[in-house]
Amino acid sequence: MSQVTQAPLGRPPVALAPTQPVSLNINGEAHTLQIAPWTTLLDALREYLDLTGTKKGCDHGQCGACTVLVDGKRVNSCLSLAVMHEDSHIQTIEGLGTEDKLSPLQQAFIDHDAFQCGYCTPGQICSAQGLINEGKAKTEAQVRELMSGNVCRCGAYSNILSAVMEVLNNEGLIIEDKGWSAGATKPDMAPVEPPKK
Repeated sequence: MSQVTQAPLGRPPVALAPTQPVSLNINGEAHTLQIAPWTTLLDALREYLDLTGTKKGCDHGQCGACTVLVDGKRVNSCLSLAVMHEDSHIQTIEGLGTEDKLSPLQQAFIDHDAFQCGYCTPGQICSAQGLINEGKAKTEAQVRELMSGNVCRCGAYSNILSAVMEVLNNEGLIIEDKGWSAGATKPDMAPVEPPKK
């Protein structure tokens, strides 16, 4: 009978992830971070720069809580690698206004009570600013469609819409949109009436 012995099950040493310097322009300030190349923009903002206004919701690009502006356009920062934005201007909720001087959208969200728990609010405001920058939203229906990637689990959508429309109206960017309403899919479709009690 032969005897079999097993070698000890020692763990191999853990190798540190390779990092590289990544230079980012965030809210008008230059930052150089030493990060792994697969670090998302969201994690770079939150974990390395302590800009926690941008929220981690689903981490799959489905909720919009992580929306930031990259060169004025909306980007889900959880799906975008930080290294991809070295030559870009990145703007987070912290860069849209200050405590003393809120941006028009930030003020409109307060005026219209366009939040409840507030978790989605930074992403909602950045998304709204992006659609204003992109110049694509001229009607309530277009705002609804272009903001459909931003989920509000509290259901503050009507107040969010009112806030965005106020800013569009104040900036002279809307087109009269009386024929459309919730549930309408075509301009000539009759508005949806609320249920009668």
